[in-house]
Amino acid sequence: MPNAAIKSTVYCLNHTPELGLQYGTTPCLERRDKPDSPFLANLPGFIQPYEDAVRYAPNLTYIGAMTVEQLEEHPLPWHSNLASAPIRFGKYGEIMPEDEFLGLLDICDVFDLVWLETSFAESVRGKLNAHPVLDAEVLKRLKGGRDIAAIRDEIAGKAALPLYFAGEVVGCCRRAHEVDETLSAHVILENLASKAGGVLALLHLLKKAGMEPGEVDFLVECSEEAVGDMNQRGGGNLAKSIAEIAGCVNASGLDVRAFCAAPVNALITGASLVASGARRNVIVLAGGALPKLFMNSRDHVKKEHPALENCLGSFAVLLTPDDGTAPVIRLDALGKHSVGAGASPQAVTTALVWDPLRKAGLNFADVDKYAAELQIPEITLPAGAGDVPEANAKMIAALAVVKGQLERAAIGEFVSRHGLVGFAHTQGHIPSGVPFLGHAADAIASGDMKRAMIIGKGSLFLARMTGLSDGASFLVEASSGEPVGSLTRDEVKTILLDALAELAHTLRAD
Repeated sequence: MPNAAIKSTVYCLNHTPELGLQYGTTPCLERRDKPDSPFLANLPGFIQPYEDAVRYAPNLTYIGAMTVEQLEEHPLPWHSNLASAPIRFGKYGEIMPEDEFLGLLDICDVFDLVWLETSFAESVRGKLNAHPVLDAEVLKRLKGGRDIAAIRDEIAGKAALPLYFAGEVVGCCRRAHEVDETLSAHVILENLASKAGGVLALLHLLKKAGMEPGEVDFLVECSEEAVGDMNQRGGGNLAKSIAEIAGCVNASGLDVRAFCAAPVNALITGASLVASGARRNVIVLAGGALPKLFMNSRDHVKKEHPALENCLGSFAVLLTPDDGTAPVIRLDALGKHSVGAGASPQAVTTALVWDPLRKAGLNFADVDKYAAELQIPEITLPAGAGDVPEANAKMIAALAVVKGQLERAAIGEFVSRHGLVGFAHTQGHIPSGVPFLGHAADAIASGDMKRAMIIGKGSLFLARMTGLSDGASFLVEASSGEPVGSLTRDEVKTILLDALAELAHTLRAD
């Protein structure tokens, strides 16, 4: 069965604490209902500044400036044991500061809904002009600035949302319709933030892969925002809107939504399109979720712990036909959480781990690393959610015991050897296995790893349409070394000459 190659991976973070303070769901609802609460008053004092965010070990691991092994060895707590030097750009992407991200929002706005104040816009323009992946075609989309008085009028009288930097109003996001709640300024800002993160990841991917925008065939976008209007709230297509900004004029695309399981489902979809020959190449990508910034900050402030949910995550993965060299997604041993699989942790793990292992003829120990929900434990532990990646690894180890492939006494060793430490922000879809794909592909390509399993799990019950959960998984391995559809001219010539020689021999015999 043909597979799809993982040709390139990108991971970016946008440090956006002021957007989080204003429009992250937890502080936003608190401001509406209890504007004078001690939580709101104290939260700014616990926010990690950009200068620390670019030295924070999980962030550096996410963008590829540190390896997973280096993160495991880094002294704890990470938030007070910062790297010795700031790193903005890593092997896989970057950590963009908030002022530049506001400029990127303006670039991604095609309906004049984002207004930036004149002097701020010019300051951002100067910085973005020096950005390594923003070319002139992209930068010309950055609009001219507006007078601050006009911006304040939009905020005061037309339901626009203020945009802040360094505590000052530097712009606004306007509503797209006077009565349509799905086109309110708040929803538009959430959608634009996700779009902008996707655009940044895509531009980094094009540069890293040495690919021209016009070479992109298809995009699959898998964030958690459903774009549309009051007549079709999730109509889409965020993928195509991202392709437009990046100049991918020959591309089309679609959106895949399955809460936190969407990225894995999207990668399976993209890999299937490529392996079948339906698409020449597919880029799977997603921006972050603005509502989830400072989602657990109430517990962080209560425990006087840094409020670390300050970054919007994004990623992009380029899938191409198996060329015999790049690691591949195996399409013959996929995991899925079916309707009748059951909701217990053991049932979910059986469907997503044990079942695909059986299909592939593998044992639990044959997978070097299992990547499921990779949330940063320094975020989840103070909020009472535990160490999520460790809990997943323990569940897999426990199932290995049940299946007779591991001694109970060896669970701890299995977790240490085959589990992962979390390094992704709590953006729902962002931590769900995919952040490890770049690290895994590199390790497989270098021979340091044989295979990994990427696992995505989603809480469908959040939409109140079903009480079911969702999940999907796939194995990443080295290519078998048999390229698909990549014969050279000389190889074709040899095949034709051999065929002609055989035909001539047959004619002489007759």
